[in-house]
Amino acid sequence: MNVRLSFALAFSLAAAAAPVVAKDKDAPAAEEVTCLGVFSPGSSEAMLIDTYGAENVVTGTVPGPEGTELIATTVFPDDPERTMEFGWFDEENYTRLTYVRLSPSQTAPGGVRIGQTVAEVEALNGEPFKVGGFWWDYGGYANIESGKLAQLEGSCYLSIRFSPGENYSDDIDVTPVSGEVQVSSDDPLLAEIDTRVQVLTLGYPWPEDLPMPEY
Repeated sequence: MNVRLSFALAFSLAAAAAPVVAKDKDAPAAEEVTCLGVFSPGSSEAMLIDTYGAENVVTGTVPGPEGTELIATTVFPDDPERTMEFGWFDEENYTRLTYVRLSPSQTAPGGVRIGQTVAEVEALNGEPFKVGGFWWDYGGYANIESGKLAQLEGSCYLSIRFSPGENYSDDIDVTPVSGEVQVSSDDPLLAEIDTRVQVLTLGYPWPEDLPMPEY
């Protein structure tokens, strides 16, 4: 797995318990995020405080993948509709952005929003893509290798994690979309189980002047 994708998966996984938010046609217009300003690679905790106010910015440990902990800065921690989580390559100075977990009230570059169906995301991409099978630690991630969402403008990239709904019929056989499989986004079964965007994360490339970790 390449470094860029591994970071997107890891940090999106930290938010895997976030609830799916259904898209409401009467909901207010979402904030459109670009890879600039506080969402640029040069962001920092100081920039977040200047932008959102010190009372709305909290830095500390957050749950990471597979029982680990990460240092991150949370913006609007008490407002689930606006909560964002910023991770840092430089965890001592809270600088050099590595990921941002977006809130339900935001639209990512390319038009993706939490709560959208797989079909809606496919339409934004302009062509089908693969979705990882569900019900395991790294399940539900979109694998978009081509299309409009594969290459965003700016210095960030998109990680999308889908999750099935909770009210589909028990008579539906979900075996074909379970476990370590790749399913085409136009597979009717994904619509049958009301699959929607659950976690939406912007990731950033490893800084060229920062040594790569040894595994």
